[in-house]
Amino acid sequence: MAEPLLKITNLHAEIAEDGTEILRGLDLELNEGEIHAIMGPNGSGKSTLSKVISGHPAYEVTDGEILFRGESVLDMQPDERARAGIFLAFQYPVEIPGVSVANFMRTAINAKRGEEVDIFDFQEELESRMEMLEMDPAFALRSVNEGFSGGEKKRNEILQLAMLQPELAVMDETDSGLDIDALRIVTAGINRIKEQKKDMAVLLITHYQRMLNYITPDKVHVMVEGRIIRTGGPELALELEERGYDWIREEMAGVA
Repeated sequence: MAEPLLKITNLHAEIAEDGTEILRGLDLELNEGEIHAIMGPNGSGKSTLSKVISGHPAYEVTDGEILFRGESVLDMQPDERARAGIFLAFQYPVEIPGVSVANFMRTAINAKRGEEVDIFDFQEELESRMEMLEMDPAFALRSVNEGFSGGEKKRNEILQLAMLQPELAVMDETDSGLDIDALRIVTAGINRIKEQKKDMAVLLITHYQRMLNYITPDKVHVMVEGRIIRTGGPELALELEERGYDWIREEMAGVA
């Protein structure tokens, strides 16, 4: 049996500044090509998990392991993890004034591939990806996320995903702040990318079932108090939508 693409074992992590523990013994395995969703109440550590996987310096791993393709990433810098094939779509994408979307993308691709990409090949690829995502080509000339609406910022994240073609895409509450139309466009983009790169694994972090109406996960994990405490199929997300998280907490209290 092939080893998991991502294997997280007994992961503990805290806020580096004050030592507050957020992740408390989290275990997770994700295979090539799979789509997993992580759901949970506010403060359960979902976004922290995404940042720890990508190597955000605001968090410190105090115990456990993160293996990507069988190798530990804990000593790797964020850019090294990105070049290895780990992509993070931010919940709140930052603005980069003065840097166009096109220039940003070309710099990122050059770094990932370790060589200078021909400008004409890059332009052709960028235009093809933007057409696939139904994006106006003029979008590429704008400064990264500057003056973008919430939906435009998330579509820009999906464009980056399409161009970089990672092995693992971690989507941190990509549905946050999107209206129904924007959500439909963004999720359609993710599905198109997944169709083209079938071996790409996707870790969706979300509060709500609504995103899973458009992207069907292989597994749904429930995260509470820094740990994954239940795993099931897509039907688990529907149960959470109907019943909320109180019943999960009550079961945890009963076990304790």
